[in-house]
Amino acid sequence: MKKQTTYKDVGVDIDAAMESLRRIKEFTAATHTPSVLVGLGTFGSLYDLGPALKSYKHPVLVQSADGVGTKMMVARMMGIFDTVGEDLVNHCQNDILCQGARGYTFLDYIASSRLEPGTVEKLVEGMARACKKSGLALVGGETAQMPGVYLPGEVDLAGVITGLVEKEEVITGDKIKEGDALLGLASSGLHTNGYTLARMALLDSLGMGVEDHSPELGRTVGEALLEPHRDYSRVLLPLLDEYKVTGLAHITGGGLPDNVHRILSGKFNAVIEKKSWTPLPIFDLIQRGANAPEAEMFRSFNMGVGMVIAVGKERAESLAATMEREGETVFRLGEIQQGAGEVKLV
Repeated sequence: MKKQTTYKDVGVDIDAAMESLRRIKEFTAATHTPSVLVGLGTFGSLYDLGPALKSYKHPVLVQSADGVGTKMMVARMMGIFDTVGEDLVNHCQNDILCQGARGYTFLDYIASSRLEPGTVEKLVEGMARACKKSGLALVGGETAQMPGVYLPGEVDLAGVITGLVEKEEVITGDKIKEGDALLGLASSGLHTNGYTLARMALLDSLGMGVEDHSPELGRTVGEALLEPHRDYSRVLLPLLDEYKVTGLAHITGGGLPDNVHRILSGKFNAVIEKKSWTPLPIFDLIQRGANAPEAEMFRSFNMGVGMVIAVGKERAESLAATMEREGETVFRLGEIQQGAGEVKLV
């Protein structure tokens, strides 16, 4: 008699998926406001926009999707998964902040060859923690088991954020003008970009392990690599209208050259002085290990600058001082000049 085969036999454990759902309900519920009409388990989330819309005359929906890339591989090496959950939320929050939007809901996607309920629990715990800090409701998501698509033990993490902004207050960079100042907010480390090159440089080329303590970093390599992505919205969002910010660039993949370029029209250049800040020690360590040219480093990593702000020169120092009082490290990066849409690192 031919042996019977179950879904679990071929690598998909439905019981593990249901156990994961059971474990994360408490975390997601802690992020819910009265606008969240149903908890986890329904086919779609229900969010009552009525209360939020009362704050807007002409609301515009702003959405963004992103992931944490191969930072998940470092999380697996360290056995620490909650901080990458924070990374995901904060990365997405910063992305819609660049349009001036306030986030309201967040959805996640967790995929692997085989679901481990404990791993899912930690990922969602981190996401929920970040959501609570920034006022987001974690309204649902998806867990997928795909043996054959993902290598055993590897996990992929992605998320979708939805926010709102007043139409007249949308920030696209179209109001940037010659003479605007460029301010930078310090990053905490790599954030969520450049990890494939960083792992090659540190772990392969330099032969370091994630548990190795680095005198240059003042902690273990793994701890430095897992430093969470910062969320700039809590400090910056309340200040956008007051200071008439003309452009915001979240420094992710592509670094300063590619991301600042996204907010420039063809009429202006962004001139950024490299001496205006000192890159974090981890970037020097990576550059030595990879033997990477400086230009490659500036396109692969944020180099210590997580957000760039364009603002009228007359308001720049006041804005910088306000953010510094809130605990931000602010760099006076440079200015906007006439040009053709180039980012010049001088």
